Amino acid sequence: MSVALVGAGPGAPGLITARGLELIRACDVLVYDRLVAEELVAEAPADAIRVGREPLEQDAITRLLVLYGQRGLDVVRLKGGDPFVFGRGGEEALALAEAGIPFEVVPGVSSISAVPASAGIPVTHRGLSAQVTFATAHDPSALDLPALARVPGTIVLFMGLGTLGEVTDGLICHGRDPETPAAVISQGTTSEQQTVAAPLAEIAEAAAELDPPALVVIGDVVSLAPVLGARLDAVAAHA
Repeated sequence: MSVALVGAGPGAPGLITARGLELIRACDVLVYDRLVAEELVAEAPADAIRVGREPLEQDAITRLLVLYGQRGLDVVRLKGGDPFVFGRGGEEALALAEAGIPFEVVPGVSSISAVPASAGIPVTHRGLSAQVTFATAHDPSALDLPALARVPGTIVLFMGLGTLGEVTDGLICHGRDPETPAAVISQGTTSEQQTVAAPLAEIAEAAAELDPPALVVIGDVVSLAPVLGARLDAVAAHA
C-alpha cells in the first residue's frame, strides 16, 4: 500500500523520470492532471482505475488519495511539472501523513528551467543572470510588485498569461526598465510550442494570441534566444 506523488515533467512525455514511469506502469489507481500527456496516462495497466483531475475540486482529489490508500491500493498522483512547485503536492502529502498512509514523492522536471530551455533561454548565464526568482501570477494582487521590479537576474512567472498586461505594467511602474527582454513560451517542450519575445513594455500585446499553459521569462537571458533557439529548431527539424 502506498501513494506516490509523481511529477510528469513540463509537457513532453519523454521528460518524465524513470522512477515516475516505473510507478505508473505498476499502479492500481492513476489520478492525473489535465495537462499530463495522454501517452503517460496510457502507460498505466489496462485494469488500473483512471481518475482525471479536471472535473474535481482539490478537496475531492485529496479525499480520493486517502480513500484509495486506505484500501491498500498502489496509487499514483500524476502532476504536471514537479509536485512541490505550484502543484499542491504539499497539501496532498500533509493529508496522507495525517491519515497515516505511506507515500513517496517523485520529483519531476520543472517548467521553471525546462520550458525556457526548450526556447533557447538559459535562466542563468554568466555575465547576464546569477539569480532566478519565480512566482505564480494568476493573482497579481498577491505579488509584491515593487520587490519583484527590483530583483536582479531572471524572473519566471507561472500562470501569468491572462494577467500579463497588469503584471508588466506594475513592474514598469515600480522601476523595471520597459526595454527589459521578455518572452512567453506556450505549450513548452511539446510539438505545439510557440514562443514570442519582445521588450517588457510590449510583451503582453505580442503574446495576446498565445494559449495557456504558458510561462513568462523576464530578463537579459532572453536575449540569447535568437541564437540558441535557432540552433534548437535546426536540430529538431533534422531529428
